[in-house]
Amino acid sequence: MRIGLSQLQTMKQQGEKIAMICCYDAATGGLAEAAGAEIILVGDSLGMLVQGHDSTLPVSIEDAVYHTRCVTRGTSKVVVLGDLPFGSYQASPEQAYTNSAKLMAAGATMVKLEGGALMAPAVEFIASRGIPVSGHLGLTPQSFLTIGGFKVQGKSDAAAQRVIDDAKALASAGACMIVLEAVPSALGKQVQDAIDIPVIGIGAGPDVAGQILLMYDMLDIYQGRKAKFVKNFMTGAPSILAALQTYVKDVKSGAFPSPEYCY
Repeated sequence: MRIGLSQLQTMKQQGEKIAMICCYDAATGGLAEAAGAEIILVGDSLGMLVQGHDSTLPVSIEDAVYHTRCVTRGTSKVVVLGDLPFGSYQASPEQAYTNSAKLMAAGATMVKLEGGALMAPAVEFIASRGIPVSGHLGLTPQSFLTIGGFKVQGKSDAAAQRVIDDAKALASAGACMIVLEAVPSALGKQVQDAIDIPVIGIGAGPDVAGQILLMYDMLDIYQGRKAKFVKNFMTGAPSILAALQTYVKDVKSGAFPSPEYCY
């Protein structure tokens, strides 16, 4: 039986860190589960890491459904978080629900969408119809053209407050988790303190409920430019499984992220 969303909330309340890994197929999903991760994100980052595009924008809902099915077949215990690709949810809450239902039918246990208060009506529409929803704030890769590239977000007081307000809006709309990417560590703590649901950080500092890294980054498979928050866990590891187990252990103990991987 897969981990329930109530278990994630209990972990957050009890201060037990949540380990999340992003991967795209049955084999790597199985390894992530065996290493002890609670959540696997089937991310639209597959557009860059698997398909070879220079952004996540070309990924289709059909691509997301296919890879969600693959990960689901390779796992039996983890939460599978299906990523809604660009253009699959922004038009209307009804569109967001329709494509969320496709990911759920493919085996997802939760769906994720990017954006702040503007997306609250879609979150409420989806969540009220029985589909768990995660938000995604901070650096939102689908919006990289409008936010000035892949840059740290929330650095000014005004920008930080917008992130906090967006997190509150999503939580109030029914989101059960938020992924927070590339923000100063102090803001990561402020966001987590402002809402009751788990915040999973990727470059958001140590004071959030959990951490996520992309498997292709943390194993040094992807040879492109890597963000500051990426640690190569393959260094010194005897196997891929051992590297993933070290990541999970370090997340649980608070050893990762250490200051050199934070903003």
